[in-house]
Amino acid sequence: MKIQIADLEFEQLLSYEALQTRIKQLAKQLNKDYENKTPMFVGVLNGCFLFMADLVKEIKIPCEVAFTKLSSYHGGISTTRRIRDDLDLTVNIEGRHIVLVEDIVDTGNTLDYLVAKLKKRKPASIIVCAMLVKPDALEYEIKELKHIGFEIENEFVVGYGLDYMELGRNLKGVYKRVVS
Repeated sequence: MKIQIADLEFEQLLSYEALQTRIKQLAKQLNKDYENKTPMFVGVLNGCFLFMADLVKEIKIPCEVAFTKLSSYHGGISTTRRIRDDLDLTVNIEGRHIVLVEDIVDTGNTLDYLVAKLKKRKPASIIVCAMLVKPDALEYEIKELKHIGFEIENEFVVGYGLDYMELGRNLKGVYKRVVS
């Protein structure tokens, strides 16, 4: 089934059920990795909000939640490579175990910037948990990228927090652009 968002057509790539199954697996591993610790889950807005909400609901260990907001797409279908840093963390992360929660890792430009920025604040550790990763698009080696929901082709996707022109975030699944 195809859907229309603004001027583009999309078809389902990942169902809501597939997303939920994988999130439970990721959370199980994070619960194990951070047993006897209190990690801080730092969501990268806006796209992470559904993924992060569902992920932390499955976390059984004590944890904290915070947000930052970065953007490099600015409404289009490809990165502009200019990072807009809209919201900084307001909490002290020195000595803390940080789990960065990302919706999608494309080129890795934004994530590379964010990891470098947060390392200056001396956390005990930083790892990244990303819902989607595009291995063929990656231009940076991000050794902190430890937990990946799904590897996908280098296609433009929306849904489950991801948007096109701020539309489509509310879709329960992930949809890829139909290219004619």
